[in-house]
Amino acid sequence: MSGAPAVSGVDPVDPLSGELLRSVVDVARAIFGAEASSVFLLDEAAHELVFQAVSGRGEAFLVGRRFPADSGIAGWVVTSGEPVIVADLSRNAAFDRDFAKSTEFVPDALMAAPLIHGDRVLGVLEVLDPAPQARSSLGELDLLALFARQAATALRLADDRRGPPRTADPGPSPDLAAGPRSRALDLLEDLRSVLQSPV
Repeated sequence: MSGAPAVSGVDPVDPLSGELLRSVVDVARAIFGAEASSVFLLDEAAHELVFQAVSGRGEAFLVGRRFPADSGIAGWVVTSGEPVIVADLSRNAAFDRDFAKSTEFVPDALMAAPLIHGDRVLGVLEVLDPAPQARSSLGELDLLALFARQAATALRLADDRRGPPRTADPGPSPDLAAGPRSRALDLLEDLRSVLQSPV
């Protein structure tokens, strides 16, 4: 995937932030031993969730795909603002099996956490078919929430990089330009540390 596409109704994610979101889903997938991991962004105007970053199953074709924001477990997470682990999706009435079939992957279990900035839910981080030991622990849910916070940080970084419109001047000072890049490097270091920590 080369960066993230601009999605109608959702602010475009710049290449650096797209790379950070991809890092979040890649590392989350590795940490939880999962088949796939995704970040969905909420398009409030259309009331839809949009695949923004995908690792594992579906990564070649799901980015940019949309579905109703009140649909499935991701929709429940957006509405409630709460993380969730579902160890057996066959017994969960909220799971949208038809939509899962349309993505060419029907998981048996999933973990999901909201991406929260201030008092707004920006989207959802999902981990599909995590390793069995990751499905029943509150500690694992806390760890997933950490990844969701990292994804929300990447989205805040995109806003910082856009900044207010510039006046005609020679350009930002080196210190101002270094701010977002420094935060991006800090975020990548945080992700590296989490990956190297014992689970």
